[in-house]
Amino acid sequence: MTGLGLSEAQTGLLFSLTLVGDTLVSLILTITADRVGRRRTLVAGALLMAAAGIAFISTRNFLFLLIAGTIGVISPSGNEVGPFLPIEQAALAHVIPGRSRTAAFAWYTLIGSFATAAGSLCGGMLPGALQAGTVAPSQSYRAVVILYACIGILLAAIFSRLSPATEAFAESSSHAKAFGIGPSRAVILKLSGLFALDAFGGGFVVQSLAAYWFYLRFGVRPAALGAIFFGANVFAGISALLAARLAARFGLVRTMVFTHLPSNVLLILVPLMPTQALAITVLLLRFSISQMDVPTRQSYVMAVVRPEERSAAAGVTGVARTIGASVAPWLVGLMFARTSLINLPFFLAGTLKIVYDLLLYREFVSLPPPEETS
Repeated sequence: MTGLGLSEAQTGLLFSLTLVGDTLVSLILTITADRVGRRRTLVAGALLMAAAGIAFISTRNFLFLLIAGTIGVISPSGNEVGPFLPIEQAALAHVIPGRSRTAAFAWYTLIGSFATAAGSLCGGMLPGALQAGTVAPSQSYRAVVILYACIGILLAAIFSRLSPATEAFAESSSHAKAFGIGPSRAVILKLSGLFALDAFGGGFVVQSLAAYWFYLRFGVRPAALGAIFFGANVFAGISALLAARLAARFGLVRTMVFTHLPSNVLLILVPLMPTQALAITVLLLRFSISQMDVPTRQSYVMAVVRPEERSAAAGVTGVARTIGASVAPWLVGLMFARTSLINLPFFLAGTLKIVYDLLLYREFVSLPPPEETS
């Protein structure tokens, strides 16, 4: 952005409003998707994505960029906070039998993780490859945005071919009320509050902050940090497949809680390790089970709400997680500023997540999904 002539302050404001705007636009699209049609909403989201990319290519006017970033579907954090994830989950849950849903979500999570990694790798390598030739740095980054806009157009074309079988709005649209939620309102609000608590705890140990802690505590070099967290994410992705098998045997809620609890204990133990090798080992062990609750959580939300509420439920709970996770990193920065407090984020994260697990079990163990009671 500074290559476009924007100041650091303008760039920071643009990124902040882009994140806020993306969250709001995603919420609007997801809470209306089951009424106006999931295919139409996904196409609209893809076109907004393409339009934002085209705007960033076409102008250096800060006001226009601000508008494009706010209403376009762009995630400056690198995480999925757009409308695609919740609506795609709702569509998948609508066409997949209940007993196969968690396994499908596990593969969906794994493939999405690898796709994100590939996109990050491409986004880093493409400018470098172009700059190695005769392309100026600003133009090389422009090529990445062009590719982003083209992917948005391609997504719109793919979504337009989505099967009508994924739609739910024609079944019982009269049940949908405010925010696209009707009879399942109480369940969704409880889950949103709990997911926000979990995300708030996780915000204390997001990957970039955890990597910085390893640098502060043990002086680990960036190259080594990259290898550590690459391995951690591989373990986390593979563990999602095991989660489906456990859920089939023990149930979704029990799998969510009883895999998450030990991972949070391991999280608390990381800063207590006396050596770098032990700290890395505990971290990798933690990652090997910490993400088992992702496909099970997604599957559970889809199972306990009405079909015509699924997009809204996924959107609302997703926004709750985004908001919960956005507060903690600022607090971590304050803690890292004092040497005596650099371990505190791990203790807070683990404790808050354990509280989330216990509350989730207490509130929802008696509400199993339909496939577990049949």
